[in-house]
Amino acid sequence: MKPTDIAAAAGLRTPIRHQLFIDGRFVDAESGETLATLNPHDNAPIVDVALAGKADVDKAVAAAKRAFPKWSRMAAADRGRILLKLADLIEANGEELARLESLDTGHPIRDSHRLDVPRTAACFRYFGGMADKFQGETIPVEEGFLNYTLREPVGIVGQIVPWNFPLMFTSWKMAPALAAGNCIVMKPAEITPLSSLRIAELMAEAGLPPGVVNMLPGLGSVAGQYIAEHPEIAKIAFTGSTATGRRIVQASAGNLKKVQLELGGKGPNIVFEDANLQAAVNGSAWAIFHNQGQACIAGSRLMLHEKIADAFLEQFIPLAKSIRLGNPLDENTEMGPLTSAQHRERVLSYVEVAQGEGGELLAGGKSPGGDLAKGCYVESTVMRAKSYKDRVAQEDVFGPFVTVLTFKTDEETMQIANGTDYGLGSGLWTNNLQRAHKVARDLHAGMVWINKRVNPGSPFGGVGQSGYGREMGFDAMREYTQVKSVWVNVDAQIPPHFAR
Repeated sequence: MKPTDIAAAAGLRTPIRHQLFIDGRFVDAESGETLATLNPHDNAPIVDVALAGKADVDKAVAAAKRAFPKWSRMAAADRGRILLKLADLIEANGEELARLESLDTGHPIRDSHRLDVPRTAACFRYFGGMADKFQGETIPVEEGFLNYTLREPVGIVGQIVPWNFPLMFTSWKMAPALAAGNCIVMKPAEITPLSSLRIAELMAEAGLPPGVVNMLPGLGSVAGQYIAEHPEIAKIAFTGSTATGRRIVQASAGNLKKVQLELGGKGPNIVFEDANLQAAVNGSAWAIFHNQGQACIAGSRLMLHEKIADAFLEQFIPLAKSIRLGNPLDENTEMGPLTSAQHRERVLSYVEVAQGEGGELLAGGKSPGGDLAKGCYVESTVMRAKSYKDRVAQEDVFGPFVTVLTFKTDEETMQIANGTDYGLGSGLWTNNLQRAHKVARDLHAGMVWINKRVNPGSPFGGVGQSGYGREMGFDAMREYTQVKSVWVNVDAQIPPHFAR
């Protein structure tokens, strides 16, 4: 099937972009290398995407370097207007972007359309509005002197986004960096680059000058490694696995890059005995099965108070089994395929791991048959673990796989919840306000949800092996700027120890 036929079958009105985007133009990779991106619904090829190498990274960095002086000195309000126009264009092309995202990643179309596209537009709109509102400070110092600070862009920023939410993560990374006046060399995941390339095209339409954003699909071991090493890139922002994050830090040491990492998670989702059971059941299902569990903030450790554990599971297990798997482009699909066959096999391998540790399989644990057998599907899987120290309660499975644990006391809750090396997102369900605030205080995590939510104005990031630095809000603007302190001798006084 030709790419044009695939695009038409998926309901796309424009050609699928598959080249590198450098200096405002789509170009082939210098090496001519490509990699087929596959439809995870049936593993059929969609299009051959250019693979960036070192020469392409150098070209992109040179383009960003040329664009930086003008872009960084542009009036902040003008930068903001471009981002606001981009947000409008994303909404105007929302149906196409949603279908492209679902085709490439397996994310159900109703979620791509209802969540991913609006969140992407909202992120660009938020930082477009913030561009001329992020400011320095005047500091009270001794008489005769004025001291103030400037917030300046760091320069050329390297950004690497993962394959699970490429559309949304592209906005999370680029919007604050651009609002602050930086230029960008971004590497989307080589297996899901299509929506990011379409965003680059819309950026040019919105009026973003050539070279400000350069989009380079490529292998992490080649393009990603070189972006992290590159001596003219001042900062690296990465979302992905903890193991890769460690390699990013090592590669960045050559020029002491500023590094921002949003890494893996093993989020506790705690249900206390006084919780609204129906709300907790529905919310917990969403927390783990949204996007097939391929989310760093997934509530993958379901912690139930022993008094309500049986009643909770009586509702939760049938709900998990009832989730409709299917073609992600079908509006009735509730859970699509995992993004690749390789990842499907990794997720399924944890069923055997769990059972080998004495775990009890309560639901799922296999790929479906029939019409979905060719795809990367895994049934909603519920596994009761024997101990919170088991591998399935410690390692990031990153799929529709929830580990069930029980607890008796609040003290035991914290021991289990904080009993991993990760510290990204965590959630809890209770009607006791005092307990909610106490647990939120004591959880070792960058984010705590008393009912889950994400907003462009709220900082997003982790602690421990879940990384450092924050996306979103004023904290994201701080991540993409550096402080310059300016001293003015207002009275033109000569320091007394040098006076004659």
